[in-house]
Amino acid sequence: MPHAPEISLWLADEVTPIWRLTEEELGEIGLPPPFWAFAWAGGQGLARWLLDNRVEVAGTTVLDFAAGSGLVGVAAMKAGAASVLCADIDPFCAAAVGANAQANGVALAFTDCDMLESEPPQVDVICAGDVFYERPMAERVLAWLTRAAQGGTRILVGDPLRTYFPREGFDLLAEYAVPTTRELEDSAVKRTRVWTLSGSH
Repeated sequence: MPHAPEISLWLADEVTPIWRLTEEELGEIGLPPPFWAFAWAGGQGLARWLLDNRVEVAGTTVLDFAAGSGLVGVAAMKAGAASVLCADIDPFCAAAVGANAQANGVALAFTDCDMLESEPPQVDVICAGDVFYERPMAERVLAWLTRAAQGGTRILVGDPLRTYFPREGFDLLAEYAVPTTRELEDSAVKRTRVWTLSGSH
């Protein structure tokens, strides 16, 4: 992975064919788009930040929320986290997270439960990459993360200023130029940021 060469990921080689297959053929039986097959800019930035700031997660319990491929969870374990739970409502992510954990020699737990349906878990850190791309989702996630922060959990977010990212209430930790593809993003290099929810520590 260019932005985090310490990590090996099983990813789709070509964006368009797998996306079209899922959207057109598999979509007929209600399967979601394959977000898990790609390393999105926010997740890449967050993974890089964790690897460069290991003290932030060393010895902690971490939730990788909307985990997708498990990239951020892998980075957290490589940075010394005591344990990581990857959560994603797409059940296909279980296989992606398992394969990527094995490829990197780390252990990751996985759940496909909708975490937003219940109170935030008692973990030290919640990591969330690229979750503010739709208004209803963004509003639910922000409210849930705010409750988690009020309960004492550190909130780390990777986001390249997507449309519904609420800048207010977040403190900027780092900014990166992340190589991506025009098939996924609007540019070949995406400026992405890592944020912490104000008051979460």
